[in-house]
Amino acid sequence: MSENFSKGKRGAIIKPDPNKVRITIRLDADIIGHFKSLVHAAGGGNYQSLINEALREHIKAHDKSLEDALRKVIREELKQAG
Repeated sequence: MSENFSKGKRGAIIKPDPNKVRITIRLDADIIGHFKSLVHAAGGGNYQSLINEALREHIKAHDKSLEDALRKVIREELKQAG
């Protein structure tokens, strides 16, 4: 073997996104299967990114309902105050 790897580096060639955090999480097999089937049907992709997107949509939906509830309370308070 004539290749010299003495200056080689280990690890990922493409650096991970600094905004992402590596965690370990256990999800039900049917949940993982669902997202993997979506990726497969789309012809490729990353099921973890789909899970991330679904979680983000869930957060936005719930934040919106909190915002709506706060607006309603504020309107009622302003109405009572005259």
